[in-house]
Amino acid sequence: MHNNNNVGYPSSFRAWSTVAILMVAYVLSFIDRQILNLLVAPIRRDLMISDTQMSLLMGLSFALFYTVCGIPLGRLADTKSRRGLIAVGVLFWSAMTAACGMARLYWQFLLCRIGVGVGEAALSPAAYSLIADSFPAERRATAISVYSMGVYLGSGLAFLLGGLVIKFASAQGDVLLPVLGEVRPWQLIFLLLGAAGLLFTLLMLAVHEPARRGVGAGVAVPLAEVGRYIRANRRTVLCHNFGFAGLAFAGYGSAAWIPTFFIRTYGWDAGHVGVVYGSIVAVFGCLGIVLGGRLADWMAKRGRTDANMRVGLYAALGALPFVMIFPLVDSANLAALLMAPTVFFLSMPFGVAPAAIQDIMPNSMRGQASAIYLFVITLIGLGIGPTAVALVTDYVFADDNALRYSLLLVTTLAVLSSVYLLSKGLQPYRESVVRLQQWAAEPVGDRPVKNATSSSVVTSAQAEI
Repeated sequence: MHNNNNVGYPSSFRAWSTVAILMVAYVLSFIDRQILNLLVAPIRRDLMISDTQMSLLMGLSFALFYTVCGIPLGRLADTKSRRGLIAVGVLFWSAMTAACGMARLYWQFLLCRIGVGVGEAALSPAAYSLIADSFPAERRATAISVYSMGVYLGSGLAFLLGGLVIKFASAQGDVLLPVLGEVRPWQLIFLLLGAAGLLFTLLMLAVHEPARRGVGAGVAVPLAEVGRYIRANRRTVLCHNFGFAGLAFAGYGSAAWIPTFFIRTYGWDAGHVGVVYGSIVAVFGCLGIVLGGRLADWMAKRGRTDANMRVGLYAALGALPFVMIFPLVDSANLAALLMAPTVFFLSMPFGVAPAAIQDIMPNSMRGQASAIYLFVITLIGLGIGPTAVALVTDYVFADDNALRYSLLLVTTLAVLSSVYLLSKGLQPYRESVVRLQQWAAEPVGDRPVKNATSSSVVTSAQAEI
């Protein structure tokens, strides 16, 4: 199925420059998103809020608006300048991040976090579409995986920065700034991150908008047809979105509480946790996501049309034993050691998951389909994951020190659900690859949107494997 002809794509240098710049944007977005996980104590103290209120800042307030705004912004990415959309998004979320540093009351902080979510919703649907038009299909999973490294570089840097800020705070105390006056160290970090994002938007000028390529390129498709096409692929979309959402649930749910797990269970201080866990996330998260992409491209070149889904399944199977073991060990150092393969396997799918969507959707629907995928994994992963762990700790065990059992229970069930859904999704995914080829071959207005489960479609899908 894959076309090895690279004619018409941007040069390798231009294509990889685009990926590098978009990855920096993703790094910035994830530092802004995850920095709260290590600043729980000072923010709770200064705003006088509870654990539950804090978890809303960490997850739901951000995720809800990130997901709701993602779908209309995904539609814009299918028709308007993707570079311009990303630049406006970065400007907006950076301003909102800086505003978090000036919040004095809980509701102000909550509104600013909502603003960060709205701005960040512009990035990934447009970025996936830009990258898909910059690389041929057999190199796409690697390219999207390199962009997606931003998740783990950003999260790792957030923990490292958070750890350093805590050390700095205990040594220095408050900081006096011109105009703003006296600010807490945690507020200073939000102000600096906002300023870094505003400067970054200048880099977006170096991104060239590639020509839209592939099936349905450059055509504004009515929403009704997008809906029909996604319904025709509903088994694939459901197994894909919810299968990968289970891994996101395990990843976000544990990442939000692992610093606290080390503090409560082993007595580590927050600064130490930040440096150790931040380094593990940055190194093994990046290794996992890039190797996942390379493995999928390697399998695709050997004729596996379901390579991207299959890598997700392998990652879930690899993660399962580690999420069951690491919370239970008695030694802090052994737990930290076991975090490395856990992070590695949980990160593997997040380059191949969006790449899988690009391979089954017409060009004119990619941004919207990516936004729906991001809607599901962000709402379930970031919106519910951290709160699910907290609820199990508070209401099932009713003991702060039982956090290790909450992590064990929540992440194991989430990963098991992913193994089931991703394995169920392999056959429908192969059918969707064939359905896209049929859709491309039909005249507009006469395209098949019926469930293509006839024997001819299944046979041709199997013939490609």
